[in-house]
Amino acid sequence: MTVDPRIEAWVTLQLSGVAPRPLASMLRAFGSPEAVLAATPAQRSAAAGGRSTLAAPDRERLERTLAWLREPGASLVAWDDADYPPLLLEIGDAPPAFYCLGRRELLTRPALAIVGSRNATPQGCADAQAFAAALAGGGLTVVSGLALGIDAAAHRGALAQPGGSVAVVGTGLDRVYPARNRDLAHELAARGALISEFAPGTPPLAANFPRRNRLISGLARGVLVVEATLSSGSLITARLAGEQGRDVFALPGSIHSPFSKGCHRLIRDGAKLVETAQDILDELRFPAAAPAGVAPEPATAARDPAAAAVQTALGDAPADVDTLVARCGQSAGAVLAALTALELDGAVASLAGGLWQRRR
Repeated sequence: MTVDPRIEAWVTLQLSGVAPRPLASMLRAFGSPEAVLAATPAQRSAAAGGRSTLAAPDRERLERTLAWLREPGASLVAWDDADYPPLLLEIGDAPPAFYCLGRRELLTRPALAIVGSRNATPQGCADAQAFAAALAGGGLTVVSGLALGIDAAAHRGALAQPGGSVAVVGTGLDRVYPARNRDLAHELAARGALISEFAPGTPPLAANFPRRNRLISGLARGVLVVEATLSSGSLITARLAGEQGRDVFALPGSIHSPFSKGCHRLIRDGAKLVETAQDILDELRFPAAAPAGVAPEPATAARDPAAAAVQTALGDAPADVDTLVARCGQSAGAVLAALTALELDGAVASLAGGLWQRRR
């Protein structure tokens, strides 16, 4: 399959090394990528306010990118395309063009971003997956960043629902980072979509990931943060969302958990506290989501009073074995045996530092 000359012109501009803002100025001045390339260096510099010149892209990289665009499901989405995401056009540094793999029609649907910690707790991942499933079931496309933890859980929850999911990545779309999400990336390519402003072959450079965060928030009507430490990169996405005029939502958690502190700070700073997916849909004036099912009581707790007592003593905040011994009056050995049985049932999860957490 050949690549349209217009697309080749867009790729040439995209690989020229010019930042989005000056490139946008040149495109407004000249009207098309072909006209930008045909202009003289002095004309281009004047159009960009003297801020940038256009460098000829590496020929091998250009050919590799054009070859990637010939692959099934691969495409380039440019400003002058009818299906360029309208919300993304509202941000000040929207990319004039970006790469897409999968269902590009998802890019123009109403969306919500879900982000959070890479080192999330099992409960945090379960919450992200449940919220994503409910929101995508209500018709919202769930946008996230393909990272481990909350991002991956959100993608998985949304993929099986009508709204689907879009991943915004910090590498070229011919690479998967992190490698542990390779199967998830392939599923997104088949049933959802992946997008990147970085050309094929781009490695996972550290500077790329904060930069891609503006696209995660820019594609969405709002951002939900599920579990975030005070140093979490998801707080950058939340800040960008606020600057872009998007709604910011945060899921509260235990005051004892470091993974709740970022969300609590967001709430103190004005983010909307949410407890259910319907809270978000109501705020966005979106149709109601399908009600979530009620999980059955874990088998161990149902048949073992000692395990049930430990589960009750655990409550909703993480606790260590010594605390549970004091709360339920059982020996440390009995508490550990109960926790092991409950963990096998999926009722509790072990955390770092010897803590245990109840799973809802």
